[in-house]
Amino acid sequence: MRLKIIFNILGKLLIFAGLAMLLPLAVALFYREVDALSFLVSMGLTISVGKIMQKFSCSQQEIRHREGFAIVTLGWILISLFGAIPFMLSGVFDNFVNAFFESVSGFTTTGATVILSLESLSHSILFWRSLSHWLGGMGIIVMSIAILPELAGSMQLFKAEVPGPVNDRLRPRIKETAKTLWVIYILLTIAQIFFLFLNDMSLFDAILHSFGTMSTGGFSSRTLSVRAYDSLIIEAIMVFFMFLAGTNFTLHYQVLQGNIKALFNNKEFRFYLFLVSTAILLITVNLRLQVYKGWLQSIRYAAFQTLSIMSTAGFATVDYDIWPPFARGILLVLMFIGGCAGSTAGGIKIIRIYALMKKGFQELYKLIHPRAVTSLKIGNRAVSEEVSTSILGFFFLYIIVFVVAAITLTSFGIDLISSISAVAATLGNIGPGLGLIGPLNTYVPLPTVGKLLLSFCMLLGRLEIYTVLVFMLAGFWRR
Repeated sequence: MRLKIIFNILGKLLIFAGLAMLLPLAVALFYREVDALSFLVSMGLTISVGKIMQKFSCSQQEIRHREGFAIVTLGWILISLFGAIPFMLSGVFDNFVNAFFESVSGFTTTGATVILSLESLSHSILFWRSLSHWLGGMGIIVMSIAILPELAGSMQLFKAEVPGPVNDRLRPRIKETAKTLWVIYILLTIAQIFFLFLNDMSLFDAILHSFGTMSTGGFSSRTLSVRAYDSLIIEAIMVFFMFLAGTNFTLHYQVLQGNIKALFNNKEFRFYLFLVSTAILLITVNLRLQVYKGWLQSIRYAAFQTLSIMSTAGFATVDYDIWPPFARGILLVLMFIGGCAGSTAGGIKIIRIYALMKKGFQELYKLIHPRAVTSLKIGNRAVSEEVSTSILGFFFLYIIVFVVAAITLTSFGIDLISSISAVAATLGNIGPGLGLIGPLNTYVPLPTVGKLLLSFCMLLGRLEIYTVLVFMLAGFWRR
């Protein structure tokens, strides 16, 4: 383990995070808020520590896979720690654990909050929360690959950062791939800001909600989330962009290149479309029969909450915690599934669920035809044994972490439904859950240790478990 190169890159990441604080500082100055000083001090401290880490390290060595995992894991922890400083200096929290929880929730695009009233916050703090979403959505490490020349060609960082079991290069060089991803990400964000602003949402709110949508984060500027606007058009715009955010960004690139057929030739996207449509249909019928009197109202809420949960954005237009058990059950299942690989969404990912289903049917087929020689295929592409084993291992670890964390939460006196949904919502980077942490509630009632546990779950979910757990293994540190 070459610590010097790790500290060098971590120092650069902290400098980048510090420079990012210039944006909320500008917002504070624009609105003439006293929080400008908080961001100035935070920026100075973050950049100074980054400079010190660079000074006592070197960057003249190639990053190997071991350093890659260490940089990504420690990078997210460090950025979350320093991202919590503005919350403390501005007086939003008097408890650093709460500030850290909010910061981790932002950068991991979870959207879980421990703030009771968002309307009481300054514009700059609201902007910083949403900006952390937006930076964490595509990934700070991916942005660093696109910006820092010494990281060009570092596949190890890209593999550790980009969600999904298979990492398809859009361009021959990793740096070009990272740039392409960010260009698509920025274009989609700008498009959503334009449409929201065009439909009577203020520019500031349009920016914040677009940051939260494309990153699938879910932080809002309103305590009631999107429900506060009570606008069918705004909800429709957000449903559309949440669907796009949950789609593999490789497909966005291909569509922009004029290859529209790529969408419908992609098995994962077709399965994604099938799951979304089926969930909306089932929930709509259930709501129409047991809750609402009209079909339009039923499909409106069903569509928004289905896409919000499945894309792991976590916005809310209704208190779905009072829905019938059938509808809530579907939403709970969607918390585990998440969006497509290569998207900003969290969860297990559509491609893994699809591969596991295919693997299950393959085993059934072998029982009927024991001498048959079969291979696992997704479309026309054979899935290697290495990837297949990795998917099975990931699913097993995901369930183990979920069970252990949920049981641990119940030991603090939290009811079973709240514990299960809290872990599912943080591990899947969704935010709101059911029961105690429902869409109209916050994570404030949870004990300090419970918040730290769920912060760990957020990091595990954002970095897809393997990256963090490998880093924690004793063998990782041996020569």
